[in-house]
Amino acid sequence: MTHNTPSTQTKSGRGIIPPLVTPLTPDRVLDKAGLARLVEHVIAGGVHGVFILGTTGEGPALSYGVRKDMIRQTCALVAGRVPVLVGITDTSWEASLEIAETAAQAKATALVAAPPYYFPPAQCELLHYYEMLAKVSPLPFYLYNMPGLTKVGIGEDIIRASLGWDNCLGLKDSSCDMLYYKRALAIAAAKPAYRVLIGPEELLAESMLAGGDGGVSGGANLFPSLYVAIFDAVEKGDFAEASALQKIVLEVSDRLYRAGSYGSPIIQAIKTGLAQRGICGATMSEPFLPFEAALKSRVETAAVDMAAKIERRLGVVSRVA
Repeated sequence: MTHNTPSTQTKSGRGIIPPLVTPLTPDRVLDKAGLARLVEHVIAGGVHGVFILGTTGEGPALSYGVRKDMIRQTCALVAGRVPVLVGITDTSWEASLEIAETAAQAKATALVAAPPYYFPPAQCELLHYYEMLAKVSPLPFYLYNMPGLTKVGIGEDIIRASLGWDNCLGLKDSSCDMLYYKRALAIAAAKPAYRVLIGPEELLAESMLAGGDGGVSGGANLFPSLYVAIFDAVEKGDFAEASALQKIVLEVSDRLYRAGSYGSPIIQAIKTGLAQRGICGATMSEPFLPFEAALKSRVETAAVDMAAKIERRLGVVSRVA
C-alpha cells in the first residue's frame, strides 16, 4: 500500500476530510477492527482530517452508546495524526451537549452541528441555538448546512453572526446549491481563518475553484487518494488535472451511488465497496436493508473497476494490503 503523508493543510482546516462511515457488526455494535482498518486506509490516502457521526456516518440513527464508542475509538486510533471532527446533531439540545462533552474528553479537535431536526426552528430560533452553542461548547465547532435532511437551512444572517464567535471555525455546506455556497464564501471572506467546505463530492473541484477550502467527500472512504489529488491539483493551479480527476468522481457517483430504490443508497454503496475490499462490513443501521444480491454484485464490480482506474490514473495502490 502506498502511504501518503497528510500535507501542511492538516492544521489549517483546509483539505479533504472524509465523513467516515460507522462500521457495524451484524449485531449493530461498533466494529472496532473494521474501524481501525478504515482509519488507516484513509490516513494512508493522505486525507487532512476525518469527520465522524455525520450523514455518511449515520450519526442520528445510532444509539448514544455506539456514538460515544465511535468517538472514543476514532480519537484513540487517529492518535493526533489528523484532526477529528465529531457530529453532534440531534433533536435534543441536552443530548447534543452530552455528545460534545464525550468528544472533548476523547480529545477530538472540533464539533460539527447541523440544525436540530423534526421540529424545524425559525431562523431567529436557529440563531439563538447556535449562539448558545458558541457560549457553552467544550470544543470549537463548524456549522453544518444540510437542509435536505434537517428541513431547515442555515441562513446568511447566521453565517454573518458566526464570524463573530471565536470558537466557530466555519461552515460545511451540503445544500447542493452553488449560489448559496458562493454567497457563504463572500461572507466568510471577512474572516480569513473561517473555512467553507463542500459536502457533495460532485461539486468538489467547482467549489474549490470558487475559493472553497476543500471537501467532506463520502467517496474518500473508498478512494481517499482521488479526492486528495483533486485538492492538490487546484492548490497547484493545475485546473486541467483537477477537471480530469473530477470526471472520475462523477463516474464514481454515477456507478456506485445510484443503486436501486433504497432509502440510503450512497452510504450503502460505500459500505458495500468497503466490505468487498476487506476494510469493514456492510451492515447498516435500522431500518435500512442490505442490497439484494444482484445489486450488491453490481456495486462491488463498479468499486473494483473504479479502484483500478484510479490506481492507473494516480499511480497509487489503493487496495488494502
